[in-house]
Amino acid sequence: MGRCRRRPRPDPIPQLESELSQSMNVMRYTIIDRSGAVSFVADCAALNRIVAACAANPPDLPHFLSEVAYLEPQLAEYVESGLAVFDEHNLPEKHDSIHQAIAYCRPHELPVFRVVDDVTRQASLQPVKAGVVIFNLLAHRIVQIQNTYAEIRRQGRFLVRVPERRVHRYELPADWALVP
Repeated sequence: MGRCRRRPRPDPIPQLESELSQSMNVMRYTIIDRSGAVSFVADCAALNRIVAACAANPPDLPHFLSEVAYLEPQLAEYVESGLAVFDEHNLPEKHDSIHQAIAYCRPHELPVFRVVDDVTRQASLQPVKAGVVIFNLLAHRIVQIQNTYAEIRRQGRFLVRVPERRVHRYELPADWALVP
């Protein structure tokens, strides 16, 4: 179910500092739609792109990922591929694979997963490095459980590099709530 290091693991200080410097700029994102929830860890720079995808009012995860793909193709592919692996390794009533990953992986090394029970629900709510943000597509609500990266704004802009360089502007519709 993905590669991760077993916890706890004694690391020499230089190696630990190197790993932290390479992975400090990540956070957990959990997306909720009618069919359930999906959780993944990605670079903090994805935050604006995910908020911008919400500005298009996607009704479900597939539409949400389509919006993300327009803004950040690699992120959408990462989530879709991760879900395919999750579905291949976890049966509807047997979740040993994801439970093992949650037990043995460092939080920032967890693979993309579906929230299927209390164990995965707790993992989907746990901050990773810079935090955890929940995007509820049904309730039109963005919940910042912990966000030390950047303030989420109702409107913004950022540079999109693929397929051509352009500035993308977004504005969340009035019915979207930002909590807190």
